[in-house]
Amino acid sequence: MEQTPYPYRQFPTIEINGFPHAAATEPSAIQEQIESLCRGRSKTIITAECYPGVDQAELLELLSPLNPAKVIHSDDLALSPKEIDAAVARDLTEDPVFGILTTHWMAEFFPEDNLETARRLVDAVTGGIVLIYGVGASLVNRGDVLLLADVTRWEIQLRYRKGMPNWRTAREDLPQREKYKRGYFFEWRLADRVKEELLPHVDLYLDMTTAGAPAAVPGAAYRAALSQAALQPFRMAPYFDPGVWGGDWMKDHFHLPENGSNYAWSFDGVPEENSLLLDFGGARPIQTPALNLVLSHPRQLLGERVHARYGKEFPIRFDMLDTVHGQNLSLQVHPLTEYIQQHFNMRYTQDESYYLLDATGDDPCVYLGVKTGAQPEDMKAALEEAQAGGRLFPAEDYVNRIPVKKHDHVLIPAGTVHCSGADTMVLEISAIPYIFTFKLWDWGRLDLDGKPRPIHLEHGLANIQWDRNTQWVKENLVNQVTELYRGEQGLVERTGLHEREPLDTFRVSTTGEIPVRRNGSVHMLNLVEGERALLISQKGCFQPFELRYAETCIVPEAAGEYCICSPAGQEVRILIACVRQ
Repeated sequence: MEQTPYPYRQFPTIEINGFPHAAATEPSAIQEQIESLCRGRSKTIITAECYPGVDQAELLELLSPLNPAKVIHSDDLALSPKEIDAAVARDLTEDPVFGILTTHWMAEFFPEDNLETARRLVDAVTGGIVLIYGVGASLVNRGDVLLLADVTRWEIQLRYRKGMPNWRTAREDLPQREKYKRGYFFEWRLADRVKEELLPHVDLYLDMTTAGAPAAVPGAAYRAALSQAALQPFRMAPYFDPGVWGGDWMKDHFHLPENGSNYAWSFDGVPEENSLLLDFGGARPIQTPALNLVLSHPRQLLGERVHARYGKEFPIRFDMLDTVHGQNLSLQVHPLTEYIQQHFNMRYTQDESYYLLDATGDDPCVYLGVKTGAQPEDMKAALEEAQAGGRLFPAEDYVNRIPVKKHDHVLIPAGTVHCSGADTMVLEISAIPYIFTFKLWDWGRLDLDGKPRPIHLEHGLANIQWDRNTQWVKENLVNQVTELYRGEQGLVERTGLHEREPLDTFRVSTTGEIPVRRNGSVHMLNLVEGERALLISQKGCFQPFELRYAETCIVPEAAGEYCICSPAGQEVRILIACVRQ
């Protein structure tokens, strides 16, 4: 596809004001920053707290030129891998995909006797540098100089695929899916609690995401960068991944690199997974988990009303599902609120919707809800037979096949059987806990690794809402569009979501400039039509922000009132999601 004048940006940065060239991107420059923090002391304790997944060998190589008099590796102070495995077995369960969000804290896995022994070793050093590094390093001593060695979750997943093991487990050669599960339900929860506590105090933030290319920025500059981001629109760095059902729409429209396969997923609106690229004016930006912004500035980002309800969790997710020249997604259902609370220790569930960025081919569709007249016991038996290797599940005998076109919006409250069909390009708008997808049927195919993907019939059948039949789906879930304003400035429509869902979505169309009403909630936006649009602060609180076709951005609640503008006078359409009042 021909390159447009305003192509999709794969590496969006946030330009940080007031700290020119604060970031160090060469090992010698990072070492100089640390040495400057040590000056004036006869003895300096440097504590480098590591997020699980940081390459600690690389970190030690970076810090070794400081010539520490004593080095303590905090990982060695933790319980043995077998003891940790036993302690978290109930949280991780026997299921290959799902676990229970842990309520453990990092300190529980570090015996106090071990920590006290390490502290005595620190006290015994009379001069020079004492280096404490690793997961849980700050439990030994916060140090005179506190470093946070961090890595993004997407990079952790890529390292899992390359063979990196989980933190302190005796289980060897786990498949990538189980590595991710252990990270999601256990390791990252522990580490996020530590990170949240340390962020206000960090002296130097270490970006360890790019192998062989660490970077650093002083803690004060890093915190100022997050404070700035919480007051203006921003984009996160997207990532893309192939899948068995994937297509080629994103590859063509976003000019993605050839990967020998497809691109099924795009994540550019998931703060728990995506990263920020903070540009301090240096050679390259600091890459940092967007979750750090949520942890440090939840009120400004979310708004008081949303923070009161969700705490330090970002409740909106945008991602993309590409099946153009691909295949159907798995037939699936998401858990009801009470089910996810009781079984997985989650506070809310994955209500969602599909907005059709594009629909191609002869007969694009989504599968949605149970067909009128379909009997639960018959559908259950047919799914069980297919899962056992018998007759393929006749999906269209039991599930509604709904034709779709570009700009349709299909609502999917939890408990609704659904999937997008082939030849669709979907902007998926969801509440955030995306891992809880109960697959009912995967069309008899194998995953990219040549193995069947896990099916969760027991969970899925327990959550299907059988009264969401053909008539109910058409009356409640397909293109429930209400016009709110039509005038010289443009058009504002409410496109959803269903009353059972916590989010609202609005489509704003204009050829000029139109104000957007705030409702005490963070806004997540995607430009679904037009080459580019500008977001303009009504009170000059931020510089005009450019959004290009199919890009997602976040407008923090603290950014205030803004307008959507078409700089070229051509029609632009933006879809906005926010938390319902």
